[in-house]
Amino acid sequence: MPSAGQSLLRGGAASSLFLVLSPLTPREREVLTLMAEGRTNAAIASAMFVGTGAVEKNVTSIFQKLGLDDSGTDHRRVLAVLAYLQN
Repeated sequence: MPSAGQSLLRGGAASSLFLVLSPLTPREREVLTLMAEGRTNAAIASAMFVGTGAVEKNVTSIFQKLGLDDSGTDHRRVLAVLAYLQN
């Protein structure tokens, strides 16, 4: 199964991206929405009234659930936001 980033790069259908985003919890979706607004982890933490550690855990979980491994060549945060925007 291709990752969200691979689906986007290959022009994957929005329905396949929905399937990719479906495992996210409501909290993870909220974090991803704020990421899509261009907010930093610190700004997300402030908006959600949580610590930055909690945001970092959610971001890590989002990356894992979207299949965005740390390749060193791709910007996972951008790929996650692109998957969100395509949904």
